[in-house]
Amino acid sequence: MRVLALALALLAVPLQAEEASLRPSASLLFKYPELLRPGSCTVYREGGAGWIMVEPMYYLRGTVVSSEVTTRKLQQCPAVPGKTREQYTRQEYVRLVEATPCLAVGEAERDAQVGVVRLRVDDWETPHLRKAENTGRLYRGLFLDRPLQKGMEIELEADLLGPCDP
Repeated sequence: MRVLALALALLAVPLQAEEASLRPSASLLFKYPELLRPGSCTVYREGGAGWIMVEPMYYLRGTVVSSEVTTRKLQQCPAVPGKTREQYTRQEYVRLVEATPCLAVGEAERDAQVGVVRLRVDDWETPHLRKAENTGRLYRGLFLDRPLQKGMEIELEADLLGPCDP
């Protein structure tokens, strides 16, 4: 009888909507909004790994146009059966990055708060070696699959960006 009463009491309480999880990019914008305010210089970097034989560092430098925290529905990451990420073609890799942030196979879809920064491109240096084809967003003068041009605007998660060097 007590179990039935408890179950009826729980049914009478309205369920609250599940809150969106907070990604690091959103947390950064909430805690330090001054770091990515419009007009500030910011840079996205790739490479530089290694202790002895350090990989080259590639970058995209730009000016912040806007930054905001938005809620997105996270879905499962697109996968290519029979291939590891290192074996992806550029097109397969771009499709994966465009879906990011995404979830591993088997994870339930959910909402997440994401800190998004829109920036105007000022300068860049991209890798041209074939082995860099599916290792980053920058490749052979492209940002993902778009040719880089001064003044073009792109969006990145806030935690992928850093301040420009003085």
